[in-house]
Amino acid sequence: MIDRAEFEDLVRGALREDAPLGDPFGAAFRQEAQGVFLAGGAGVFCGGPVAAEVLRQVDPAVSLDFVEDGSRIRAGDRLGGARGPAGALLLGERVALNFLQRLSGIATATARYVEKVAPFGTSILDTRKTTPLHRTLEKYAVRVGGGVNHRFSLSDGILIKENGIRAAGGIPEAVAVARRCAPHLSRVEVEAETLEEAEVAVRAGADAVLLDNMPPEMVAEAVRKFGGSVFLEASGGIRLENVEAYARTGVHAVSIGALTHSAAALDISFELLR
Repeated sequence: MIDRAEFEDLVRGALREDAPLGDPFGAAFRQEAQGVFLAGGAGVFCGGPVAAEVLRQVDPAVSLDFVEDGSRIRAGDRLGGARGPAGALLLGERVALNFLQRLSGIATATARYVEKVAPFGTSILDTRKTTPLHRTLEKYAVRVGGGVNHRFSLSDGILIKENGIRAAGGIPEAVAVARRCAPHLSRVEVEAETLEEAEVAVRAGADAVLLDNMPPEMVAEAVRKFGGSVFLEASGGIRLENVEAYARTGVHAVSIGALTHSAAALDISFELLR
């Protein structure tokens, strides 16, 4: 679940963006109406509470119901219903659908990756490659799809990437700085592009190593050498077509930026009933 406090301001802003001065056409229709949300394709539903908040803010008199987030859906399925003043439904439908389509698309994409790696016990992680200000919702959608959230922000943990290593003057120096700066419960992860860099990171005391843009064969070698001593995460160039090959290596997790920055929206529509 996700708490309403985490998205009500975002919804308010989205409504202000879409209808800053209201809906001059829709305002003419004050009669009671009802409509249904319908799936146009198969996937994982996500965003019901957010869509409900959209219509609640438009008019608290609107009543809604949605299937549970995480539900597997097929084309033609009824996903929810809304009843209230026709003008309110017309005003809120696009914003509600924008959230539903986006979040359901992320949950669906995540679920496809999770299904591929499930037999091997590998976790599917998201990244910080999210839409600005939408990170809470997009990472929620990843969880709904069965994925696991990586750190939420720079404040949540230390992942030393290429530029950080350059700023520090090398991997050992970067890890030493991280140990001095990080809260004692924070894990320090280092990005490595080669097995040699991974070994340097492990010897420097990293808790985790991100194996960046390594082919599955190299990841398998890293797992053999270091998998028993540090957490290993593969990332870069990983797609639905090759994620199983990475999972077969025994790597602990695979992180995929495309879950949030490139997931296709799921086709969902809203129709008023006659």
